[in-house]
Amino acid sequence: MTNLEIVRAYIAAFEARDMNRIVAMTAPDIIYHNIPMEVVRGREAFEKLQASFIGRSIEVRWEILNIAQADDGAVLTERVDHFLMPKDRRISVRVMGIFELSEGLVARWRDYFDLAEFNAQLRRVV
Repeated sequence: MTNLEIVRAYIAAFEARDMNRIVAMTAPDIIYHNIPMEVVRGREAFEKLQASFIGRSIEVRWEILNIAQADDGAVLTERVDHFLMPKDRRISVRVMGIFELSEGLVARWRDYFDLAEFNAQLRRVV
């Protein structure tokens, strides 16, 4: 599989809300950074963070606007992440993401998004 195919499968795991598959596709020493927030290091911390949000979501859909694999193998995604929360409340976040892989696993992942936009929507669903 190419890195692009692996990232598409990773996205599908998120959309399926399949934490077992997500974790299996994540490197043990992952560095995950939502750029306006603190860096998360290691699979255990990553899983805890993702499970806290994915677990509260009823549905997850990543609308891929553009996706490409760079010469160095990094996969870049321009996307809108949509989350259906309880009581039919929705969150949609515009994101630019970079996935770096090692040995077929997501090892580094950076997402750039507007934290104020996200928090304004989150306040409406909590």
